[in-house]
Amino acid sequence: MSNEHGSLIKSPKQLIIMVFASFFIPLIVILLLMIYVNNGKRDGAGAADTAKSADQLIKPVAQLNFRDANAPREFKSGEEVYKTVCSSCHATGAAGAPKFGDNAAWVPRIAKGYDALLLSVLKGKNAMPARGGSNPADVSDYELGRAVVYMTTAAGGKFTEPKPPAPETK
Repeated sequence: MSNEHGSLIKSPKQLIIMVFASFFIPLIVILLLMIYVNNGKRDGAGAADTAKSADQLIKPVAQLNFRDANAPREFKSGEEVYKTVCSSCHATGAAGAPKFGDNAAWVPRIAKGYDALLLSVLKGKNAMPARGGSNPADVSDYELGRAVVYMTTAAGGKFTEPKPPAPETK
């Protein structure tokens, strides 16, 4: 018989070398490919926006704001109330809400007057819930009135800021 089809591994040392080579060489090749693919930074268009949106997605759902019940109340400005209560609909025009600063949408509403607009905010109108969905303990009627003045002023209205309520006496 001829020895043409004999084994390439003739000693235990060669067997150990072949086992290690068959295991580690593919691992080294895969590692080098991973380094090649991930080489360099990828700062393409929108990379910063992606990071910001990821931050928005993982931020806490709610916050606890503790305040002293005996301290005098600090009223929010119209802009602050707009940002916390009104902007969810009025910034985008959701559910038919007039967009902030859109003169054409606000002119007929401004023509009705401040009192009619404030009544619409307090009682609700169409898709807008009463008080814009805010809690009376968090946002007072006075603060909602300031928000009405702020939004109408941005659309060309000339309403005067409402007078603050008298301080409560205990």
